[in-house]
Amino acid sequence: MQVLVRDNNVDQALRVLKKKLQREGIFREMRMREAFEKPSVKRAREKAEAVSRQRKIARKQMQREGLLPSKPKKSR
Repeated sequence: MQVLVRDNNVDQALRVLKKKLQREGIFREMRMREAFEKPSVKRAREKAEAVSRQRKIARKQMQREGLLPSKPKKSR
């Protein structure tokens, strides 16, 4: 992963790096590896994540088809 520092602005480069790491899921993975997770707990967590992913996909599909109202867009 690479982040360019422009005009000696290290703060902005750090923000960009953190955003990239967040998007890749590095922070989440580090948190998961901090302590041992029992195999039964791991299976249950992965199954719950899969169910949640499938529900999200189904919800998006229904919104595209017009069966569910889409989220109202935030106006500034």
